Amino acid sequence: MSEYRTTIEWTGTATPAEFLKGRYSREHRWAFDGGLVVEASSSPQVVRAPWSNPANVDPEEAFVASLSSCHMLTFLYLAAKAGFVITTYRDEAVGVMTKTPAGVEWVSRVTLAPHITWADQPPTADELARLHHEAHAGCFIANSVKTEVIVASAASAASAASAASAG
Repeated sequence: MSEYRTTIEWTGTATPAEFLKGRYSREHRWAFDGGLVVEASSSPQVVRAPWSNPANVDPEEAFVASLSSCHMLTFLYLAAKAGFVITTYRDEAVGVMTKTPAGVEWVSRVTLAPHITWADQPPTADELARLHHEAHAGCFIANSVKTEVIVASAASAASAASAASAG
């Protein structure tokens, strides 16, 4: 069993009356076990400025990044294991927040759109689809959520085709 720890810290500066009216900063810090500290805030789409800070990472962005990062790390491992060499991997992932029939907001879908550059011969479209399918199935984060995760394999296939024609 593995454990992963973070410390989330918020310090309020609002008066009690401001706090009760929702007029307090949502800025806070995420501290990770390796020493990295990330400035965080609520999403400005959820809580408008000045009560949020759009320059900081918000939980929804971090959720999308976590799914994307996990997929990428699993994909890199599987590609190497299959004999494919990757020189760059860039994913412009997008999360969509919607409401359930009961009116509860949630991140219902995350679309991963990896663009991959291959050092040598890229995989075929079928091999690429298999690698993405296996990466999704092996991603710890994807296995931990109910959000639909879509891999836009057309973007990856196009990258593979571009790399093949450029090489």
